[in-house]
Amino acid sequence: MLDLKFIRENPDLVREGARKKRIPFDLDRLLALDKEKREIQTRTEVLAAEQRRSGKEVASAAPEARAALIARQAELKREKTALEERLKEMEADLHALLLRVPMPPAAEVPEGKDDTENQTRSTWGTPSHFDFAPKDHVALGEQLGIVDFERGSRIAGSRNYFLKGLGALLESAVLRLAVDHMVKKGFTLMAPPVLVRDEAMIGTGYYPGGEEQAYRCERDALSLVGTSEVPLTSYHAGEILDPAQLPLRYVACTPCFRREAGAAGQATRGLYRVHQFTKVEQVVIGPADEAWSREEHFRILQNSEELVRMLELPYRVVDVCGGDLGQGQVQKFDIECWMPGRGGYGETHSASRFHDFQARRLELRYRPGDGGKPVICHTLNNTVIASPRILIPLLEVHQQADGSVRIPQALRPYLGGLERIGGS
Repeated sequence: MLDLKFIRENPDLVREGARKKRIPFDLDRLLALDKEKREIQTRTEVLAAEQRRSGKEVASAAPEARAALIARQAELKREKTALEERLKEMEADLHALLLRVPMPPAAEVPEGKDDTENQTRSTWGTPSHFDFAPKDHVALGEQLGIVDFERGSRIAGSRNYFLKGLGALLESAVLRLAVDHMVKKGFTLMAPPVLVRDEAMIGTGYYPGGEEQAYRCERDALSLVGTSEVPLTSYHAGEILDPAQLPLRYVACTPCFRREAGAAGQATRGLYRVHQFTKVEQVVIGPADEAWSREEHFRILQNSEELVRMLELPYRVVDVCGGDLGQGQVQKFDIECWMPGRGGYGETHSASRFHDFQARRLELRYRPGDGGKPVICHTLNNTVIASPRILIPLLEVHQQADGSVRIPQALRPYLGGLERIGGS
């Protein structure tokens, strides 16, 4: 959420931000409603002052004048009550509009309509070239007996699966490596709830607008999260933090759930886009300092790049264009790993910074050292690893001519020294 005063003083910046993000928003309506609300507030203040004056006059008025003054007081009360009711309605409408205002993206965010126009920042490793006919992860997983799509779909519907034996152990190894990597970086490991109230979904920017992608438990007014970003960022909601605590760095490994409404085509094949997955997420809550936020953004990106390199996976980092940014993101970098079965790169990580967009909704603040007025924090988050999607490049990139899959060195300690899955 943006500060209403900021919107009022920078309408052209907000309007340009919505255009760059390709997010339709009626800014003129918001500004007109804000203006009308302030006019009504002024009128109610005038009426209240007149009521006070009239009350004093009634007390000292002659009997013959008192009836007219009392009638005038009643008229003032009726008008003031009607205006106060109108103000309540307007405040609700204005709040609903404010929840839809897109955060203006950083100036360096590239122009573009969608993910096809994201810009490559860097690459690491060389895309795989095989001297045999490679298989995709679906064929490899079924051949090795480590993934069962048929029974997953039969039991839970499309885009569901079972990981079996070494498939489940491989996933566990990847997740444990990711958690260990982040704990060594100084992040505090958390085990948060994954069923949350609407306040957390609204506070992190997933509602309104993302309801179609969420699994919602209507009877309990709770939602299953699509990322632990939601409970981690909401952890200090409504609190005023000591600046000496900042930055706060949290990491969690949780199950995640997304309906993936509207997804179709190659992006839904196999393990690429599923309804239930496990993700290690890093969240940072820090001071309201744009330079610091930008530097921290690159730090959390580096954390994930280091992990992908441990997995020996070729990847690229892309600067996400305006049209592919979400409502609250100031800037986002995606890591895309090489996936031979797709014949290209596929997104595996997203690193975002939000400035005060989420924290303002969550009333997440800190009090400056001088004891002044509380300041809204900045928030950032990034995928450390998400499975089973990361298993796609792990299986495909490391497959061998004999049908086995080589285990990267960094994972072997978590698999009892196992060097490969399958083969003779």
